[in-house]
Amino acid sequence: MKIAVAGAGYVGLSNAILLAQHNEVVIKDIDENKVKLINQKKSPIIDKDIEDYLANKPLNLRATLDPKQAYENADFVIIATPTDYDPVTNYFNTKSVEAVISEVLEINPNTTIVIKSTIPIGYTESVKQRFGVKNIIFSPEFLREGKALHDNLYPSKIVVGDKSEKAKLFAKLLLQGAKKKDIPVLFTSSIEAEPIKLFANTCLAMRVAFFNELDTFAETHGLNTKEIIEGVCLDPRIGMHYNNPSFGYGGYCLPKDTKQLLANYQEKNIPTYLIKATIESNLARKYYIAEQILKRNPKLVGIYRLSMKAGSDNHRSAAIIDIIEHLKARNTNIIIYEPLIKEDKFMDLPVEKDINIFKQKVDLIIVNRFSSELEDMKEKVYTRDIFGEN
Repeated sequence: MKIAVAGAGYVGLSNAILLAQHNEVVIKDIDENKVKLINQKKSPIIDKDIEDYLANKPLNLRATLDPKQAYENADFVIIATPTDYDPVTNYFNTKSVEAVISEVLEINPNTTIVIKSTIPIGYTESVKQRFGVKNIIFSPEFLREGKALHDNLYPSKIVVGDKSEKAKLFAKLLLQGAKKKDIPVLFTSSIEAEPIKLFANTCLAMRVAFFNELDTFAETHGLNTKEIIEGVCLDPRIGMHYNNPSFGYGGYCLPKDTKQLLANYQEKNIPTYLIKATIESNLARKYYIAEQILKRNPKLVGIYRLSMKAGSDNHRSAAIIDIIEHLKARNTNIIIYEPLIKEDKFMDLPVEKDINIFKQKVDLIIVNRFSSELEDMKEKVYTRDIFGEN
């Protein structure tokens, strides 16, 4: 089959590679550099599996800037464009999704459009009515940054927000590309599939916030955070996963999905305490971390990497960004080590690309996830990374 994918980010590229093992796949993106890299079998994003599959696997995959090349004669068009949360409207900005739908229907009105972008509850039905079509399906993704292809090859579940034959065929295509066997597949209406994504990510955010609050308590009282977490998590109902303290949750999904779900509650005046508390807890954690840094009275604070976690090149909504803002507001001298940034400044702060010069300059290094690169500087490092994992 021919499948088109709109958007070459984590979601789009990982789905494209998964499906290109057995189908003809064309990725359409607006970034000329991304298109060029994919056609050279190089990954435009950091993900070891994506890099390996592009370089070494026989994929029927190409990228283009031309929407007609991508969408014409495609059996399915997957939309994987970003939908950032807009704090002004208290809603996801879905303009990129609508722009693709409009373009696809003009070129190939009979194809089946599958939205993989994160969207508000009720969006799929509203957009079908707006465009006067029935051939739009929502299928949420549950991917981790840096492990997007792995999570497509070994998914915990496949959810398709439609019960038509086209929906069943799309699920079969995902199963065909996966390496894992016996994957649970759930077919729902779109109005159920949309909150599945938002509630799943909010539950994860709540877990992150819980263990961060535990760590705040332990550090404040001079207690051993690791021992407390291990003792709590030995209960099989809680489990030893997603329990490593951090500076706060960040990235593409958790911040915007929690805010969107809260907005969906508030627009209907539905009582909610946990979701609101999770968002507020994350803000409080970042303020607490900033205050702990300031208590050390550093002459020059070194920020080691901006990405929200190891194995990712994304610093969008990373907790460290808010912590930097707190420190700047208190006139703290800061330098950033980030080799992935081409510019000499970030947030009007100097960026150092040489790790050895960075180490020599600073007297305190702030790192969300510890790296072996800092092993010789442990006495200068402040982190809440207890288990050495994301």
